[in-house]
Amino acid sequence: MTNAILAADAVVKSFGPTKALDGASMSVRPGEVVAVMGPSGSGKSTLLHCLAGIIKPDRGRVIYDGRDLGAMPDVPRSALRRTEFGFVFQFGQLVPELTCVENVALPLRLGGRKRRDAEAKAREWLTRLEVDDVAPKRPGEVSGGQGQRVAVARALVTAPKVIFADEPTGALDSLNGEHVMRLLTEAAKESGAAVILVTHEARVAAYSDREVVVRDGRTREVAFA
Repeated sequence: MTNAILAADAVVKSFGPTKALDGASMSVRPGEVVAVMGPSGSGKSTLLHCLAGIIKPDRGRVIYDGRDLGAMPDVPRSALRRTEFGFVFQFGQLVPELTCVENVALPLRLGGRKRRDAEAKAREWLTRLEVDDVAPKRPGEVSGGQGQRVAVARALVTAPKVIFADEPTGALDSLNGEHVMRLLTEAAKESGAAVILVTHEARVAAYSDREVVVRDGRTREVAFA
């Protein structure tokens, strides 16, 4: 796609004898939200992991901002995930020993930012995500919806160019899920970040600009009217 910041081109990936992706292709523009949908076992999470540079395709290419992720060594690819990519997972995956503000500040601290500066930036994002009151609490002391908004704040704190959200509302009730999706997509669009959203729920996919359906390791794009 023209002006894509991230694209998969005919990606093939197998795990032993099982072919998870069989020529999958998709792309996302800056500021665009693309939902990746499909039944369980269709290959949608494998596609996300290839796009994020977590795993390398067996064949095909993943191009990010003009760079072939599969050709990059592990160290710069890991640095890319820490600085230019953000991640939101189904269960948040917050560090239980850290407070919420420390969790949000963690990517900045790993990048070398001083604690005071990192936590000040983290508090800004907690305020934007409407959970500034949980800053001193640990993840086990907050609700599921609050914890997921903390995870979204952590994903956004480094000003990433692409956010990968893998079933971000899967562990939430419908009300909290809607709240998280509204805040995530609004914040991403304001910052110009692209969002790749893996989901099996139509109500979550409704927040996207386009859908990519994955079935048997192959992709089909669906444009919204």
